[in-house]
Amino acid sequence: MGAFKISRAGRNTILSATLVAGTLDILAAFLVYAVILEKTSPARILMSISSAVFGKAAYSGGTPMIVTGLLLHFVIAFIFTVFYYLIFPSLAFLRQRKLLSGILYGVFIWLVMNLGVLQIVFEGMPLPDPGAALLGMAILIVAVGIPISYIVSASGRR
Repeated sequence: MGAFKISRAGRNTILSATLVAGTLDILAAFLVYAVILEKTSPARILMSISSAVFGKAAYSGGTPMIVTGLLLHFVIAFIFTVFYYLIFPSLAFLRQRKLLSGILYGVFIWLVMNLGVLQIVFEGMPLPDPGAALLGMAILIVAVGIPISYIVSASGRR
């Protein structure tokens, strides 16, 4: 169990990366899908996240479901941050190619979420069309993958 012991500095790195990536990601989702494309609202985005746990009831749950969606969003960001933090010392590529690692990690996150998690949670959910997939990947690359890569790299973790 000692292999999973994380130092105080490591916990700070994980917390920082989680807060940065989670905040950038949700703000990008609000900006792109609610403001630019006008497809939805920020509240609806967060209720959609809650619906993974609470189903359709999330859409009529008001503020508690909005807050729950935001919390779940940050839990997901935390999980992806911890995973990157844990694999970072084992893969020299991650240390040597921060930008490329961040780009690939953003794509990895998109694949895990869209081809795995969302397909399991929302049974029968269609895959996004190519344009929506590229937009989603771009958001995850810029808002999540690259920030996590650079923050973990800057921590001096080896």
